[in-house]
Amino acid sequence: MKSQSVGGILGAIVAAIVLGAAVVYGPIGQLGKPAKPAATQQPAAAAQPAPAEPTPRGPVIREVPN
Repeated sequence: MKSQSVGGILGAIVAAIVLGAAVVYGPIGQLGKPAKPAATQQPAAAAQPAPAEPTPRGPVIREVPN
């Protein structure tokens, strides 16, 4: 046997072990993850009321004497 064929066989064995460990320790998709709890939404009336008029924003322009 050549060293290249031995290396190829050992590489295939290591790749199979790594792939197996990836499946066992890190399942794909939602397989091993816990279910997310349902989000409860509060009614809009319980939220703070919006201000009547928003504060004006923008650049302040001042006259500069010549």
